[in-house]
Amino acid sequence: MHTTKFAMDRHSGVLRLRAGATLDYEKAQAHFVTVVAKDGGGRLRGADVVFSATTTVTVNVEDVQDMAPVFVGTPYYGYVYEDTLPGSEVLMVVAMDGDRGKPNQILYSLLNGSDGAFEINETSGVISVTQSPAQLRREVYELHVQVTEVSSAGIPAAQAMVPVTIRIVDLNNHPPTFYGESGPQNRFELSMYEHPPQGEILRGLKITVNDSDQGANAKFNLRLVGPGGIFRVVPLTVLNEAQVTIIVENSAAIDYEKFKVLTFKLLAIEVNTPEKFSSTADVVIQLLDTNDNVPKFTSHYYIARIPENAPGGSNVVAVTAVDPDTGPWGEVKYSIYGSGADPFLIHPSTGIIYTQPWASLDAEATARYNFYVKAEDMEGKYSLAEVFVTLLDVNDHYPQFGKSFQEKTMVLGTPVKIEATDQDADEPNNLVDYSITHAEPTNVFDIDTHTGEIRLKNSIRSLDALHNITPGGDFTWSLEVQAKDRGSPSFSTTALLKIDITDTEMLSRSPMAAFLMQTKDNPMKAVGVLAGIMAIIVAITVLISTATFWRNKKSNKVLPVRRVLRKRPSPAPRAVRIEWLKFRRTKAAAKFVLKEDPPNENCNNNSLGNTLPPKAPAPPPPPTMAPNMGTAHWTVPTVSGSLTPQQPQRSPKPKVGSPIQSALVSELRQKFEKKSVGNKAYF
Repeated sequence: MHTTKFAMDRHSGVLRLRAGATLDYEKAQAHFVTVVAKDGGGRLRGADVVFSATTTVTVNVEDVQDMAPVFVGTPYYGYVYEDTLPGSEVLMVVAMDGDRGKPNQILYSLLNGSDGAFEINETSGVISVTQSPAQLRREVYELHVQVTEVSSAGIPAAQAMVPVTIRIVDLNNHPPTFYGESGPQNRFELSMYEHPPQGEILRGLKITVNDSDQGANAKFNLRLVGPGGIFRVVPLTVLNEAQVTIIVENSAAIDYEKFKVLTFKLLAIEVNTPEKFSSTADVVIQLLDTNDNVPKFTSHYYIARIPENAPGGSNVVAVTAVDPDTGPWGEVKYSIYGSGADPFLIHPSTGIIYTQPWASLDAEATARYNFYVKAEDMEGKYSLAEVFVTLLDVNDHYPQFGKSFQEKTMVLGTPVKIEATDQDADEPNNLVDYSITHAEPTNVFDIDTHTGEIRLKNSIRSLDALHNITPGGDFTWSLEVQAKDRGSPSFSTTALLKIDITDTEMLSRSPMAAFLMQTKDNPMKAVGVLAGIMAIIVAITVLISTATFWRNKKSNKVLPVRRVLRKRPSPAPRAVRIEWLKFRRTKAAAKFVLKEDPPNENCNNNSLGNTLPPKAPAPPPPPTMAPNMGTAHWTVPTVSGSLTPQQPQRSPKPKVGSPIQSALVSELRQKFEKKSVGNKAYF
């Protein structure tokens, strides 16, 4: 709450008038108080938060009776003429309650000085003469009029008094006369700023109008003669004398840019006299300028064209903005801004836009620029206009061939094409015409001027026709081709073209030869084909390598420690064994080979220490029958490997249930059981 007259209790919210502060209805009929209410604060989402609300309290001031009555139109002068009848109105005194909010009734009364010759209406304030002019003994009467406020309860309240002067005249021999501070005056001058507030009084004009006649001869009207609707005059009707007030009626029409000086005539003319006496006074008002106008461009947009080879500092376009204000307010400062304004500058006073000293314009890079220009006065009032700058293309590029030496293969009936490009931005600078400047022999090729297509003349339709005129008989020509643009001045470039001529029959003999011939004119096509083949090969290689990597990675998992049974050499045969049994048993056992897994680096084989592998069990007793070895079709697995049968030598098929076969099976079974027991010990 920001005010000096009010205070508010922070807890109860009661608004009070501060000690020593007073309210005056005549100065301010209402006060606006902004009140802010805040809570005690708290935490919201981890932060200290205080919520508040704001409202505006309007305090309306009620008027009380604390002002005395005020007279309007003082001083008061009245006149009694020789033809005035008793009971006629001389003048009217006007008073009002100074408390405008609740005004009391006003009652008028004469205190003294009338000698019974005048009376006043207690409610209207009209002073009337009670005697004929011939009965009046004095030429001038000084009356004292008192006004008394009467409250609603009928109790007299505040009072005020004003003197009234009444002159006794008998002839209409005076016209209305205007007076200034130094006496009669017929010219009044005033200086004022343009666009004053509506209803403002021209207080610099001190004009009084007076008619020295009495009664009806002193009643006249006031009127302003001049540009209408700008000012009005108060009062319109005057009896004897009044202070002239001129009030602003149309503020917008008081414009310095339209009128430097406003001149009026103030006319006073009698109303009820046969003579209609009148008088005039000149009212001259000198207007002073204010900053009431915005600088305005002569156009909403400006279009400029400059050549792209214009040097730095070249003028582009001049923009103009006009501010009708005078003096410092009419001075305009120019500036430019926008994404396209970088290569340009503007003179702040003249509005001339020119290129930066370092600017190097290129129509091929940027052909058009647009940006904004701003006109601003000293107080920051501004307007904008848009500027469009187009770079005019200059023929500053030569036509360029892809290569200065080119090789092409021509198939009979099909043209070959040579192409050159011109980097200029606009036509005709970037249009290229082609011609053959040199060929040996001549009259073999034609070239299209616009497209650059080269073809054999219509008279040449076979290789046989070319064989006799080809230098060296190899169907190869060298041409010099010129590309020339259409600019002014024109630029040209030449290229050497080697042409190999063949026909469709030669191309059909070998696909590879046809491909090479076709790609001879376009080597990038062949490079692209080879690159595609190599990419496919690389992709296949990457896929195979990836698959192999993942398979090996999966097989290299850490496995638990396993005991591996290794094959030990057979013990020396007993002396009692016969030689043929030894030979047979060794040959039969050789069919079973224990395949050991390769040592795994991830296995913790050191946990067993240096314990030697278990010994193989003793062989069973020798059989009594000669074994009959047959083909084994099965494999006995172990934990760490498998017994894979070898391809035996062809021998007589053993009988089912032979002793040798039973012994071998029994031995293998014992080894397997021991192996299983050893593995269980580790798991």
